[in-house]
Amino acid sequence: MKRVGFLKQKNSAERSIDRNFLILVLFLVIFGLVAVADVSAPQALNAYGDKFYLLKQQAEWSVIGIIAFVIASKIKYSFWEKVATPFFFGSLALLLLVLIPHFGSAALGARRWISLGLINFQPSELMKFSICIYLAKVASRGKNALSYFIPLAVVSALIMLQPDLGTTLVIAMIGLSQIFVSDVNPLYFFGAGIVGAAATFVLIILSPYRRARLTTFLQTTEDPLGKSYHIRQILLALGSGGAFGVGLGASRQKYLFLPEASTDSIFAVISEELGLIGSVAVIALFVYFFLKAIRIAQKAPDSFSKVLAIGIATWVAGQAFLNIASIVALVPLTGIPLPFISYGGSSLVMTLIACGILLNISKYSDVYEKHRK
Repeated sequence: MKRVGFLKQKNSAERSIDRNFLILVLFLVIFGLVAVADVSAPQALNAYGDKFYLLKQQAEWSVIGIIAFVIASKIKYSFWEKVATPFFFGSLALLLLVLIPHFGSAALGARRWISLGLINFQPSELMKFSICIYLAKVASRGKNALSYFIPLAVVSALIMLQPDLGTTLVIAMIGLSQIFVSDVNPLYFFGAGIVGAAATFVLIILSPYRRARLTTFLQTTEDPLGKSYHIRQILLALGSGGAFGVGLGASRQKYLFLPEASTDSIFAVISEELGLIGSVAVIALFVYFFLKAIRIAQKAPDSFSKVLAIGIATWVAGQAFLNIASIVALVPLTGIPLPFISYGGSSLVMTLIACGILLNISKYSDVYEKHRK
């Protein structure tokens, strides 16, 4: 009877998902749609003659993402360990393909997209997910340090060739966080961090574009109509918002003054309209997301699910940090989207799939082992 009772409790626990995390993810998606509807209207009207054009696209991707989120939450997390290796090498092939002319699409001096008719997607977004599940599998198999660092270095190099420093930094954060919680000698971890930081500095110095970004960050008052235009418009948006903001929908900077208003710079418009209080609330949502994801990782039933949850937590929170830090001029502009909120289908769908996996992991906590003991 005790055994039957335990099994019933176990099955009940497995069916129980983290409802607060579910509500948080859905709220962030809805908030993102509202933000895109508000911010993208002038840009869409100017470029497409329809102020709802970008909103309609984002709504379509949101529906696809939510469906993928639900499906991922139903698939037991261990499935991803089985497909991690082919998934990783398939994503690696796409990163190579995007660099080949006629396959990869170039825009604004970067080659980051693959076009499939009406659909454009970024292989680097797929790679964020792939590196999470692959390194989690490496951790579960107890591989040596090179099994972590070689794939991470190859992926980082390919993304830098696009070039895309912001995404490279996110990939590095994901990989290093997973290595940190795995059974890898800490000396290797800190050594890799030092080498990575040095390599990033060299790449910035050697690239005129990235060097200009760094110079602009250090001297924001120089060339206000040229290199410093973007960051100055961001700072104008932040400053005009004050404590309480100018009101939802009342932004002036979104009327084609602020570059990339609906993508990389969407937080600046949110800050302008909702003020300091609204900005802090958005940051608090991402902090709460990170804490919930870490809690799921702490209660994960095995090393694969634990390291995978850590990778996803770092992916979303780290990317949010880099985006917001660049907007408030703590770091140079990185050109990466704000998770859930910025316009962009590839980023939204892959983030939601990852969150679906986190939700599935939350079903299988270590409560059973504790109960058995």
